[in-house]
Amino acid sequence: MMKVSLEDWLSEGRLRQHKTSKNEIKQLLAVFARDMADAQSNAISADRRFATAYNAALTVSVAALAASGFRAAGEGHHYWIIQSLAFTLQLDAGTIEEFNRFRRKRNTIDYERTGAVSEREVLEMLELARNIRGKLETWLRENYPELLKK
Repeated sequence: MMKVSLEDWLSEGRLRQHKTSKNEIKQLLAVFARDMADAQSNAISADRRFATAYNAALTVSVAALAASGFRAAGEGHHYWIIQSLAFTLQLDAGTIEEFNRFRRKRNTIDYERTGAVSEREVLEMLELARNIRGKLETWLRENYPELLKK
């Protein structure tokens, strides 16, 4: 079996090359912080809290992809951003599958019906987002410290 890479996805049109900056990473981390704060507010529904926590996790996944020199392109970009975590942050298959399951759940609540998310799922999505954020910070410090300097 041939091993796939981000460069393969680039040639397939799933990704495009991208040059990130310290400011872009800073802004993406600010979006993460805002979304995590909003996702913990009991003033909004569990569906919205879940979707907002999902967005926070996706945003830090975008930061990892950007630091690696890529952006997702075209249809299904959320799927490819999530799958890219195997290459960028070296997340295990179980974590990526959980995130992908949450992506499908987010699609359901955004486009099909309400009340499909439990409080437990909100907490699981928040935990996953925090986990990815922590891995991103460590990975950036080890691989791209210039993107974190003040």
